[in-house]
Amino acid sequence: MKTSEIPERLSALRQFMEEKQLDAFIIPSTDAHVSEYPPKYWETRKWISGFTGSAGTAVVTKTQAGVWTDSRYFLQAADELADTGFELFKMGQADTPDMTEWIIAQVGPGGTVGIDGLVYAASDALALQNRLQTKEIRLETTFDPFSEIQSDRPEIPKNRVFILPEVIAGESVKSKIDRINSELKKVDADGIIIVTLDAVAWTFNLRGNDVDYNPVAMAYGFVSEKESILFIDPEKLTDEVANAYAEQDVILRDYQEIFDYVANLPENSSVCVTGSKINYKLRQTIPASCRVVDIPSFIDLMKSVKNETELNGFRNAMIKDGVALVQFYMWLERAVPAGEVNEVTVAEKLLEYRSQQELFVGESFGTIAGYGPNGAVIHYHAMPETCLKVEPEGLLLIDSGGQYKDGTTDITRTIAVGKLTKQMKADYTYVLKGHIALATAIFPEGTRGSQLDILARKALWENGLTYWHGTGHGIGHFLNVHEGPQNIRLEENPTKLQPGMVTSNEPGLYRANQYGIRIENLIVAQEYQKTEEFGSFHNFETITLCPIDTKPIVKKLLTKREIKWLNNYHKMVYRKLKKYLDKEERAWLKSKTKSI
Repeated sequence: MKTSEIPERLSALRQFMEEKQLDAFIIPSTDAHVSEYPPKYWETRKWISGFTGSAGTAVVTKTQAGVWTDSRYFLQAADELADTGFELFKMGQADTPDMTEWIIAQVGPGGTVGIDGLVYAASDALALQNRLQTKEIRLETTFDPFSEIQSDRPEIPKNRVFILPEVIAGESVKSKIDRINSELKKVDADGIIIVTLDAVAWTFNLRGNDVDYNPVAMAYGFVSEKESILFIDPEKLTDEVANAYAEQDVILRDYQEIFDYVANLPENSSVCVTGSKINYKLRQTIPASCRVVDIPSFIDLMKSVKNETELNGFRNAMIKDGVALVQFYMWLERAVPAGEVNEVTVAEKLLEYRSQQELFVGESFGTIAGYGPNGAVIHYHAMPETCLKVEPEGLLLIDSGGQYKDGTTDITRTIAVGKLTKQMKADYTYVLKGHIALATAIFPEGTRGSQLDILARKALWENGLTYWHGTGHGIGHFLNVHEGPQNIRLEENPTKLQPGMVTSNEPGLYRANQYGIRIENLIVAQEYQKTEEFGSFHNFETITLCPIDTKPIVKKLLTKREIKWLNNYHKMVYRKLKKYLDKEERAWLKSKTKSI
């Protein structure tokens, strides 16, 4: 995208705002399904501002424009927003104004703020409306300026979908619907509106490719005792898929019919929604006579607790991923000294090796390959024209993942590609200590992620160091690489960590303009022991299979227990991968997993 195009787009939006008598317009990063990663049709914040990060909100007034984003994107956003007319607002920084307060100051009493209610979470829109009303500012929710001003706007995808067979999903659609109806009874609700794409995908064992990296399809769902409906564009369905849904007693309706259906829900019926997971337009469509049960999504919770079939699928995917990573790191070791590697070729080679594995569908997100100073950009994305060549010195951070039909992977390794400083080695070792502390945690039933987060940070904090991102996010089963409701981070989250939940373990450390370090494996919460007096305790199984680079380790900074964990982890990696490798690969892996 050319920066020079952004001022023209801003001008077109301001013209639209003038015609509609709007003093400000807010553009979030989401779509009609409140997605983290929307299909290109809804990438309007990216289009209007030029900022390509996955999280951020743009606001345009008559004379000002700004983008609010979090610490993962500060460096990237500063670069991409330069000379666009958009100012960067760094969320979480003491001198950054709150977005709504900034809008209030810009607009003033009697003004009007516009949003597209279709792409705004209902809870956010209502909170915004309430705040603006106190300052005598009106919120207008019916405008989609991009339908008018974006002449080359992509279409809503019409890609074909498929059903994930029960042998991979581990549960039929009918069984899931029965479980959902049981939960509805507990909250005295007649039905539930399902909006988020991964929740629709899980409920109906539906998979597609409408969104980059996420095997989801544009669709809504409604489940009740009376009927279960999948709202989806009929062009996306083969006869085979349509027949399979008929066998599971699922009714098929057109994608856009969800609004009419919801508007005509029976009088005095009760419907379950999650305010942060339904768009404002659809939420406002629910008849006033209906009782709305607004609670955290129990479907998300059900989805997060993987069944045995799904967990075995994850473990199989890890073996395939591990083989591809062995081949990749062998190549990298030879290619860096030969001067053949830059950050883009790292991503290309990873994709090449992964795509040779069975059931591989695609990447689970865009590979983050950051060499030297670019490693400190947490969600860095290498571009051919600006990427760095990987020289045989310093650190290379690689965060990547694969979508396999039986599981999703996400792994980060930081590799010594040559000579390191003492500071690099100490920093690396503190990050590793945090990773091991979380991997070896034992905790009572009912523990939340926020209660474990300190384990990953303790060694860093003791040395005056920290990182600003979360330590762990949930992972979907051949679904979105980021999923809730559980996570491991400083901020409070009421979701308890339950056996079967798959979460990342990824502490890091970033020194701006120098280097970044992150070590990430996926972990599964599992039963550890049951005691008569103190109840059940859980721990984690680490399922990622790839060596952790031992070259940067300062051994004297590790305890005997930490060294034992690392050596045992490496023994497991070798044991599980060796039979899938040829002689040369086996020898290489043996050398990388030897005890320290």
